[in-house]
Amino acid sequence: MNPILIIGAGMAGYGVLREFRKRDADTPVTLITADDGRVYSKPNLSNALAQKRSPAQLAAMDAAKAADTYRARILTETRVMAIDPAGHAVSTDGGDLAYGRLVLALGADPFSHGLAGEAADDVFTVNDLTDYALFRAALEGKRRVVILGGGLIGCEFANDLLLGGHEVSVVHLGGWPLERLVPEPAGRALADALAARGVDWHFGRTGRTVERAGEGYVLTLDDGSRVRADLILSAIGLRPRTGLARAAGIETDRGIVVDRGLCTSTEDVYAVGDCAQLEGLVLPYVQPLLIQARALAATLAGEPTPLAYPAMPVVVKTSLHPVAVQPPPMGAAGHWRVEGDGEGIRALFLAPDGGLLGFALTGRHTGERARLAEQVPPMLA
Repeated sequence: MNPILIIGAGMAGYGVLREFRKRDADTPVTLITADDGRVYSKPNLSNALAQKRSPAQLAAMDAAKAADTYRARILTETRVMAIDPAGHAVSTDGGDLAYGRLVLALGADPFSHGLAGEAADDVFTVNDLTDYALFRAALEGKRRVVILGGGLIGCEFANDLLLGGHEVSVVHLGGWPLERLVPEPAGRALADALAARGVDWHFGRTGRTVERAGEGYVLTLDDGSRVRADLILSAIGLRPRTGLARAAGIETDRGIVVDRGLCTSTEDVYAVGDCAQLEGLVLPYVQPLLIQARALAATLAGEPTPLAYPAMPVVVKTSLHPVAVQPPPMGAAGHWRVEGDGEGIRALFLAPDGGLLGFALTGRHTGERARLAEQVPPMLA
């Protein structure tokens, strides 16, 4: 048989494995991961406090159970050093492995926070379950948390920490939260709702240095102001992991470039999830990942399935003021029509002919997302 090798044990890697086994029970599959291979849903990391779930409770199964469930060989704590497309093999720190078809489910790395100061290495990032377990352990007995970044993940963690009884400050370069996804009135509505529960926002600011102060820290911002904290979490964004592919001569841009079959520029090598870029789109969200996993699994099982995306609203897990957004296409002509009040914002992005191209809903208006999504053109027909 033509063995399949998957690099990565996140939602993308396990998603392809799970969907493939629904179609093919016999083809040998090996999954390689640099961590311990536990199966978990990454989006749950940013609302586990409110749900009173420990890091251990977030894992659905360990690697041994996953190997048995999906009838696969799972190599944990194993790092892939290089890909040899001509030889159809990869080099790992445990030896070389041959493949018939290779799936890159490499995920993404957090952007560097760029802070100077003696305590710069004490700043946390949460990009996987191991990171989260370390963060939760450090959080015990701490009260004041500063979050760097007011994007989707930063807002979700701010919401969760508030519900967990913590004092939260958010330092955000933008003028309002989620500014890359939503118009200002929608972002302001979220900011106001979280501020009403205690979030101290620092808009238009970045961190410069972090120093230890007793058992806590002092974060100095670019305007010279200072913010005290017991713990600092960086959530300023993610960058697709492309280095392994690029070193192997596989085409990369912001992500690993794929066609609608999720095939890279190199024969028998595919990319899926946060590391993949299709027609200029890098979509680090759950719904496109699941669609990719199903399509690629079908293709690997002998049923070529080109990728198509419907409208896929992004739901931000800020229960204190929910947000649902379907961003308009990049560069689309049109304008935002905004209405709402203190209970929520309804913003529609309308084309010059009046057609609906996107929307941003907050608070009481988020229940409209399914109806509005039906009116928006597919993201990728």
